[in-house]
Amino acid sequence: MAGYILLFLVAAAALMGFLSAAKARRTAEASSGKTHSRAIYHGLNAAIWTGIPAFVLLLLWLFLQDTVIDHLVLARYPGVEAMDASARSIAISEIRQVVAGNIFKEPTPEVLAAVEHFKSLQSISAWIIATVAFAAAAVGAYLAWRFVSKRARARHSVERAVSIFMLLSSLAAIVTTLGIIASLLFEAMRFFAMVPVQEFLFGLRWEPQIAIRADQVAGQGAFGVIPVIFGTVVISVIAMIVAVPTGIYSAIYLTEYSPPTFRAVVKPLLEILAGIPTVVYGFFAVLTVAPAVRDLGAALGLPSEPNSALAAGLVMGVMIIPFISSLADDAFAAVPRALRDGSLALGATKGETIRKVLLPAALPGIIGGVLLALSRAIGETMIVVMAAGLIATMTLNPFSSVTTVTVQIVTLLIGDAEFDNPKTLAAFALGLVLFIITLGLNLIALSTVRKFREKY
Repeated sequence: MAGYILLFLVAAAALMGFLSAAKARRTAEASSGKTHSRAIYHGLNAAIWTGIPAFVLLLLWLFLQDTVIDHLVLARYPGVEAMDASARSIAISEIRQVVAGNIFKEPTPEVLAAVEHFKSLQSISAWIIATVAFAAAAVGAYLAWRFVSKRARARHSVERAVSIFMLLSSLAAIVTTLGIIASLLFEAMRFFAMVPVQEFLFGLRWEPQIAIRADQVAGQGAFGVIPVIFGTVVISVIAMIVAVPTGIYSAIYLTEYSPPTFRAVVKPLLEILAGIPTVVYGFFAVLTVAPAVRDLGAALGLPSEPNSALAAGLVMGVMIIPFISSLADDAFAAVPRALRDGSLALGATKGETIRKVLLPAALPGIIGGVLLALSRAIGETMIVVMAAGLIATMTLNPFSSVTTVTVQIVTLLIGDAEFDNPKTLAAFALGLVLFIITLGLNLIALSTVRKFREKY
């Protein structure tokens, strides 16, 4: 039903926009063209008033509908007063499964009665929201139609609506960010109530496997985050050693030295690397790069493992080259031509011009690309899972297996997780650490960019 209502609202908004624009044109012709707003603004204003209020009501009802129906159904369910929250959740889940036709066992008479009640409430709900949406659309269309006149400020109304939409979009981004931070903090505080903060921040062992049920056999658990962060840093450093020089040098060559035909071919090929799925990079790492790295370690006489930090870092470095190359290329292209010409006119060579003029002037854009690539490297999961491993170890041997923060977060939340034990809640503590690290990197980047932007 919601889909049909939405289609009706779109059609009604388009129709009212067309009719109001036509009325505005007739009004303009009758007034010798002297009207405050053009016909297109009257049409847009009518479409907004016809569709948007009804659409907002539809969204609100769809958001609240399930909660209201569940509450009304459970209110008439026998014995609901004696149920706890989990029992009520199981009861309404069974009712919904039967309504959807997923019957795994013969429903009880109580469940069948609740299913009938549920279906009747759904039908009533659909008709109510259809009536309310149609009425809101009709009222909005009537007001918009009456609004069309010679002196009507339709353009102001449309601009105000667009401004409100952009403000709400900004607020949605802010609220989402605050919600993420709040959820991380809340769950992390629950974790730190079970595991001391000093043990988490300064512990040298990461073994989160603990017994969740009485019949399980597991270790006591150790939640020292240093080995996990160490592995993240090692793999990220290897990736940046590969990506930063390659990306910047390729951007310099494509911008300053390459012929236009060569640039037209190579630049799109470089950017294609950013569109390859990370699982493909993971397969390439585990099937091709990891065996080669293991053989190299054996040839050098170093202890090597099937999964290694070097294999993951090398492939991750290739993956993030386009981020640095593309943004550095744009930064070089944005440097005013006068700076290049002035340097060359003073007798500097092309290499000196690049080192002493082009690179410093483009540094804010280059730093942005490097930090974007670093954030991608820190947040990468699939390549590390497939090529680096899951065991948290502290070693400077790049041929050994390590793990990262993101891999551990995924590992801890796989399966049926209960959020009442430190093993599961540790994922939120790791997420909080990762958030603080990336926030620090962004603050450093902003201060650096601001410093060089003032200079150039």
